[in-house]
Amino acid sequence: MSGFASVKLSTDLVDQARESAQTLRRSVASQIEYWAMLGQAVEHAGLTVQEAQQAIAGFEATRLPSAAATPADPFADDAVLHGFMASEADGSLATRVRRVIAGNRARAAALKAQ
Repeated sequence: MSGFASVKLSTDLVDQARESAQTLRRSVASQIEYWAMLGQAVEHAGLTVQEAQQAIAGFEATRLPSAAATPADPFADDAVLHGFMASEADGSLATRVRRVIAGNRARAAALKAQ
């Protein structure tokens, strides 16, 4: 039995993964798995729809092509990506996820106690 499964993905997603994978020295498959793991962590953390929408909107705003010329490094001006990577490297992302989980558990316990 194989540990792999085939799935169909949009060309745009695979191209985006290829670009990110090269920058981060990952394979395309590893990049997509990494994005999926982040999505699972966010879901498991219980982020609100509004928090997820704000994060997505901020990310999408940085990805939209501007009228200005594109820099040689497409991630050179990507503040969201750099901020995320810095948060991941210094452990503050994990700390934030833990705080959100603790807050959601506390709210759930309070609701349950009512």
